[in-house]
Amino acid sequence: MTVHHKPAEIEPARMAALSRLPLFFSFTGKRAVVAGDTAAAAWKAELLSAAGAQVEVFAALPAEEMLALAANAPPPGAVALHRRLSTAGDFVGAAIVVADCKDESDAATLAAAARAAGVPVNIIDRPAFSDFAFGAIVNRSPLVIGISTDGASPVFGQALRAKIEGLLPRGFAQWAAAAAAWRPRLKALALPFRGRRAFWERFTAQAMAAPDGTPDDAAFESLLAPGEVAGAVAIVGAGPGDPELLTLRAVRALQSADVILFDAAVGAGVLDFARREAKKMLLDPTGGETRCHDDEIRLSIALARAGRRVVRLKGGDPARSAETAAEMAACRSAGVAVELVPGVSPAGDSAESGSTAPKALVLLSNTP
Repeated sequence: MTVHHKPAEIEPARMAALSRLPLFFSFTGKRAVVAGDTAAAAWKAELLSAAGAQVEVFAALPAEEMLALAANAPPPGAVALHRRLSTAGDFVGAAIVVADCKDESDAATLAAAARAAGVPVNIIDRPAFSDFAFGAIVNRSPLVIGISTDGASPVFGQALRAKIEGLLPRGFAQWAAAAAAWRPRLKALALPFRGRRAFWERFTAQAMAAPDGTPDDAAFESLLAPGEVAGAVAIVGAGPGDPELLTLRAVRALQSADVILFDAAVGAGVLDFARREAKKMLLDPTGGETRCHDDEIRLSIALARAGRRVVRLKGGDPARSAETAAEMAACRSAGVAVELVPGVSPAGDSAESGSTAPKALVLLSNTP
């Protein structure tokens, strides 16, 4: 007897509790009020101006930073300085109020006045009187990342921001701007859903692989009709095993790879930097020395010819190995693009070889 089972629909997991809900508001052309004399108030006014707000500052004795900002506010917003204390009437019609208050009594009075006017308020460094909080910001506008620790540790939030700053190429800003410009062009072509999805997948892959490239009209056309996908091989040094000693170039290569061929000496923590969809292939499960390196080279070339972005991940610094030179020569001979991403050498290794790891490499471990 054949028993047929009806497929059961699996409910997605519910969202875990959030201490803060990250929201991204548009302040272009909207009125924002900043009350306070201090440098901290000036910084908040600069943030709001950079976001396009028309900022009105109320400060009886403005700090030098505030005076300099009022004289030269960042576009696209503007900063108007009123040399007096704020009143409840100043908050009416504002989109947001930010204030730096000298004590809790002033903070409570100002927060109550802002709320009575129906305006959300932030009292700097006084979360008990604030409706929202400012987080650490990574600015690749229009790509913007906000980080919040719910006020528990601003220093920790800044350290996380520094980590992310190091991982995100500056060129991502122009790719994000291109995405905004190209979206209506793509929509006008009336492509089916799969066609649009494929375009954005190719867009993302190109931005990841060449963040400093130029997303111009020619790039748009090539992504629209890409033709045959060209693969490539990157020989990447994993360093001595500590994931924090990966170079930024190594991390970017891992995050753009389709296939990662790695040795048993490469730690699992290093592979955590790879994108989840990448296929990971361990070349020497036993960790022995009887491997056929020619077979590994042929595998890399075959995968690249099939359009895959291949990362050959090796422990230490592959730039010091004659095997690496042979592998690069074989790729070039086969017409496959290949690049070398040096790694950090184990301690003491430079003394043996008479050279040192490239000093220009920026290490994740150097980030505070």
